[in-house]
Amino acid sequence: MKLDELEVRMRAYESAHDLQVPPEMFIVARLDGRSFSRLAQEVRPFEAPFDPEFRDMMIATGEHLMQCGFRVVYGYTQSDEICVVLHRKESAYGHKLRTLDSAMAGEASAKFSVLLGHPASFDCRISQLPGIELIVDYLVWRFLDAHRNALNVHTYWALRRMGQSRRETLKRLDSLSAEEKTDLLHFKAGIDFDALPLWQRRGIGLYWLDLPEDGREVDPKKPARAHRRRIVHEASLPEVDEYAQFVHQILYKEHMDRLP
Repeated sequence: MKLDELEVRMRAYESAHDLQVPPEMFIVARLDGRSFSRLAQEVRPFEAPFDPEFRDMMIATGEHLMQCGFRVVYGYTQSDEICVVLHRKESAYGHKLRTLDSAMAGEASAKFSVLLGHPASFDCRISQLPGIELIVDYLVWRFLDAHRNALNVHTYWALRRMGQSRRETLKRLDSLSAEEKTDLLHFKAGIDFDALPLWQRRGIGLYWLDLPEDGREVDPKKPARAHRRRIVHEASLPEVDEYAQFVHQILYKEHMDRLP
């Protein structure tokens, strides 16, 4: 059998499930660390429940995703997850879902493994959203999840330090409301949850800042000049309503000359 004939036959199997994102849709990729709890216990003893070194590795991995060939307009990280919003005109890999998933996961896994000095991996899931408002809703969802996750892990480790077993702690967590967890932290562990660093409770936003070559911020109302871009880490994100406005402004700015 000739190579050309064999290639046609085999590629039909290889691409049988190649679904594509429609060209008018926005793409949001969410990456989660695989078995990162085990890494923290067996590979490197990160500080529990939150470790600044681990946080910085996640930020660096998010930065890498914003600079590795995809046109990313906003990134967000909390706990062991990273979300990136691709520009609406991004057309990498012909919008093939399987390729986008594998490429994103591969880039994140490679970067984090180098930083950690040990193999680590992420999985990736793609959301297809038709407009900026839904992207804002998606990002607010992850923002609120960061708050819930922070409350849960601080309560978990407070109970463990009080001598409860892992099984007992997980059972207790399931029975407590958010208010009860906050009270437990305050009265039993001496932790004021609302006074904890914002990056633990709200996550960290990553976005592009345009700077002229002289270093001053670009004024969109003035004629365009040669400029460079750098990534800003926002570790003091505002309350949820203000956060929604914050990300909406960023997304609109990145698309304002291309939106229909």
